[in-house]
Amino acid sequence: SSLPVILKDTLIKKSQQKKRTSPCNYKERFFVLDTQDLRYSENRPGKKPTLKGCINLSKIKCVEIVCCDVPIPCNYKYPFQVFYDNHYLYIFAPDNECRQRWVQALKDETKDNNLVAKYHPNFWMDSKWRCCQQTEKLAAGCHVYDPLGFGLYSLFHFSCLNNLFQVNADSERIVIALQEYVPSRDTDLPLEKGHEYILINKSNIDWWTVRNSNGYGTFKLPTPRPFMCIYVFVFVNHSSQSGEKNPKVKHYQIRQTETGAGPFYLAENYLFNTIPELIHYHQHNAAGLITRLRHPVSPDGSSAQQVSAPFEDQWELNPDELTLGQEIGSGQFGLVLEGWWKKKKVAVKMIRDGCMSEDDLQEEARVMMKLSHHKLVQLYAVSSQRSPLCLVFEFMENGCLSDYLRARKGSLSQETLLNMCMDVSEGMAYLESSNFLHRDLAARNCLVSENNEVKVSDFGMTRFVLDDKYTSSQCSKFPVKWSAPEVIKYCKFSSKSDIWSFGVLMWEVYSEGRLPYDNRTNTEVLEALSTGLRLLKPRLAPDTVYLLMEWCWKEVRSCWSRV
Repeated sequence: SSLPVILKDTLIKKSQQKKRTSPCNYKERFFVLDTQDLRYSENRPGKKPTLKGCINLSKIKCVEIVCCDVPIPCNYKYPFQVFYDNHYLYIFAPDNECRQRWVQALKDETKDNNLVAKYHPNFWMDSKWRCCQQTEKLAAGCHVYDPLGFGLYSLFHFSCLNNLFQVNADSERIVIALQEYVPSRDTDLPLEKGHEYILINKSNIDWWTVRNSNGYGTFKLPTPRPFMCIYVFVFVNHSSQSGEKNPKVKHYQIRQTETGAGPFYLAENYLFNTIPELIHYHQHNAAGLITRLRHPVSPDGSSAQQVSAPFEDQWELNPDELTLGQEIGSGQFGLVLEGWWKKKKVAVKMIRDGCMSEDDLQEEARVMMKLSHHKLVQLYAVSSQRSPLCLVFEFMENGCLSDYLRARKGSLSQETLLNMCMDVSEGMAYLESSNFLHRDLAARNCLVSENNEVKVSDFGMTRFVLDDKYTSSQCSKFPVKWSAPEVIKYCKFSSKSDIWSFGVLMWEVYSEGRLPYDNRTNTEVLEALSTGLRLLKPRLAPDTVYLLMEWCWKEVRSCWSRV
């Protein structure tokens, strides 16, 4: 090509697997970006390079880094993505600076294209998006795309540059130094406060090319690394026990380990190689913060949640098609009514006045949209266009498991009791395989169908996790008598704490609906657990079943097989 070359480099590309049968592989390719195309070729010693692919820049809809939460099976560990037509090209750079150069250059060349509003910050793997669990490859993204900024880096980088320069009001090509700058290398340009400099190139994320106004040579001006002074500002609006709103803004400094070159962290026990990975993790896990990073602020100052419609069209129902009946259940957070939708009997969950925010119910709906299993109560649809917000579930004729057990005390066979436990185990195994923690497993939160099949329900506390750990920022919500010691003491949840709760649920089943520790307060339960005491063997539980319960309640559970 005779067009001006912007960048060229040897990178690794992942096969796009446009066909279901095509293998996944990683190949070294020589990439060239000019003002018209992104091309990549195979270079073989002694042979002419073979062109393997060419993407016209006008077809590109998104370019962004990939926040990876899985091991990368090639030598280059810094991925970025190019979405064009209906295909995703994953490219791997040897280091973060190289990745930044390519993403910024591609963004500069495609910023006027017909771009996506949202993108997927993680990989498409195993027939689903790892970031949001959607199973359609062309499903709308889950993170707001900024075509001008460099992903989560843009604010940090350019705020640092703005501390160095002020753009001249008469010409964007003239910048004024706001402070002295002494470079570490002789080839770099020093700054004198108040002096003007001519801006030659600002496309690179790590430096601007400037020269002084007397026409001397062009130099690379390194920007000071901003990472040590970056803050995450978190707005929270918790309600007090009286219901009064208590808004706060908390400031958390992003730090590096002592060497200044190691991983980044907000909480010392949670280290990340890049800032986007840190932000992505804390979107799912408070892990030392006052809350998870729920909704990022968009460029216009509004919440990203407010910018887009709350639910996909396939989940939204026409409220006129839904008929509500009598109340069939209620809990700490929600109210459940029977209803009819499309000539089908359904259960309708809605907010109970003063006890649950609409955000919490929306979050439960979003969790349920990502889950589908025959041992989980199925979400059918959502009504969000009228108040109150309603979730429409499959109807379970025999109600909650705890009430069902009490009502049929003395009439359930050993086979029935065991099958109930196995039903719940199957549903929970699916949740764990999908990287979700239930956090509120109990007989009251399981429902029984007409044919006595038990399904796991009530996903108001369920969380998607990246590393099988979740540290709650609101410790008042969890049920003490079903919770593992590390939950009670430190608000630390994991699949192991779900297994502890499963052991208590088994005890409920074989006790025919009795309340665990029914003669002890929460404080007494904690004291008893600390001394090693556990729930006694129920009369109906065979020795082998009680042994399984005891395994669930071992405090050192890191070596368990999955139950």
